[in-house]
Amino acid sequence: MLEQPATESTSATAATLRRLYLARFGFAVVWAALLALTGSDLGLVAGVLLVLYPLVDVASAVIDARASRARELRLNIVISAVAALGLALAAASGVPAVLRVWGAWAVLAGVVQLVLGLRRRRLGGQWAMIFSGGISTVAGASFIAMASQDDPALTSLAGYAVLGGIFFLISALRVKP
Repeated sequence: MLEQPATESTSATAATLRRLYLARFGFAVVWAALLALTGSDLGLVAGVLLVLYPLVDVASAVIDARASRARELRLNIVISAVAALGLALAAASGVPAVLRVWGAWAVLAGVVQLVLGLRRRRLGGQWAMIFSGGISTVAGASFIAMASQDDPALTSLAGYAVLGGIFFLISALRVKP
């Protein structure tokens, strides 16, 4: 099967996605390190970090939506904005509440990411986004289950962020210009 030549619009979208994915990789790694250092105590710093992550997702989805016009991103913006608010409220209730909200967000955002990755296959590098969306959905369910444990910890969220960051890096390197 012959590939269609990239249009100017497709090339611009791919270039924007490459930059965005690289920025998200860097953010995820730094965020995870900070959460690992502060997440043993659900204090102010950890609370701010927890709210910041979905807010960066909102900003990223806005940038992506402007470049690609993908309708699914509107849904992702709403889901992530609600998650940021939910996490701000949950942080006052403790780690189990945070894990439940984060888990629900991961499930919903993972499904959106999976669908969007499938629709963007022609751009290349999307298998990592498809895989990441699937893993996010499963991880979200595990965070919800983890909330019922005797002593749940926030540090697992750091591992989730690093893995997501790695998928963003892979996609950035694989997106076709």
